[in-house]
Amino acid sequence: MPVAVPRPRTEEELLRRARMLAGARLGDVAAALQRPVPSDLRRAKGWVGELIETALGASAGSRPEPDFPELGIEVKTLPVDARGAPKESTHVCAISMREAAGARWETSVARAKLARVLWVPVEAAAAIALPMRRIGQAIPWSPDAREEALLRRDWEEHMELIALGRSAQIRGEMGAVLQVRPKAASGRARTMVDDGDGVDVRAAVLPLGFYLRPQFTAAILSQLYAPLR
Repeated sequence: MPVAVPRPRTEEELLRRARMLAGARLGDVAAALQRPVPSDLRRAKGWVGELIETALGASAGSRPEPDFPELGIEVKTLPVDARGAPKESTHVCAISMREAAGARWETSVARAKLARVLWVPVEAAAAIALPMRRIGQAIPWSPDAREEALLRRDWEEHMELIALGRSAQIRGEMGAVLQVRPKAASGRARTMVDDGDGVDVRAAVLPLGFYLRPQFTAAILSQLYAPLR
């Protein structure tokens, strides 16, 4: 039976747990939690993040709030290559198409998720078997004024198009640090959106999500790890 980990009561307790995972292999963590290791991540996308969140005692699940709502902290695992560089974009949150009109950055799910993040790098080189991949040193981060300004600008640019019923015009190259990409388990999935005149229509687009560009997360890691070198 899977092991349940109690929720941490303070940020300090969460950080202690996260730092105890540094250097551990995914297979050993999964065994300690009595969780099976998938044979292929292509059919178990999100497994690594879920494993680490479980080991830390996360409670939010897929709800539109940080993983540790009482602490206001989100956990983000970063698959990194042999050089320690992020290999892919980082999912932030799903986009509520129906709530785009009138949405504000200050009260957005994206801002809540990114206000305080615990970054957890994980080895992701294809040559390393999944159970043998190691967990890196976790470090907390909050965006500074410059970073938040960049995030806000990209968020507002995308949300304006969605609110106007023009989500089909969004392209992957838009956004300096925060991009919008389809997020759905099936290519046939669709979501309801406003057509710009206040009428819900079946959109010819997939459900969307916000993602941080790997260049942005790479810069964050470089900044955070510099004092440790």
